[in-house]
Amino acid sequence: MPKTEDVQKLREATGAGVMDSKRALEEAGGDFAEALEIIKKRGLAIAKEKSERAIKAGLIEAYSHNSRVGAILKLGCETDFVAKSEPFRELAHNLTMQITAMNPKDIDELLAQPFIKDERTTIDELIKQIIAKTGENIRLDSFHRLEL
Repeated sequence: MPKTEDVQKLREATGAGVMDSKRALEEAGGDFAEALEIIKKRGLAIAKEKSERAIKAGLIEAYSHNSRVGAILKLGCETDFVAKSEPFRELAHNLTMQITAMNPKDIDELLAQPFIKDERTTIDELIKQIIAKTGENIRLDSFHRLEL
């Protein structure tokens, strides 16, 4: 039986639910790192399952660094509820910062890049983590980077 503190710590680290965190810790025999990987793999499976669902909402996010370089992107999701949620808004902000800093030439290059705040995670994995957290399909539709 996993400790309550470990379940809470795993929830905070992944955004997974209580029961998913508990099951992952049980499956990992209490090994936190292994449980983290189990949650991550399940999140990727959830993201693949949701990828066929229709995108009907989203937001436009803009970011400017020192008023000299910036990015704007269109990020889609299934509902207005998720579009207004903190994880989705944070994802949009992080993506515009990534685009501004790393200057990807297209969406495929962006998705393959290591995330500037955690280089162990790619942008594609970051999006899939938020898909697992929100329970909705999320799609990066387009972006533009501007520089003086």
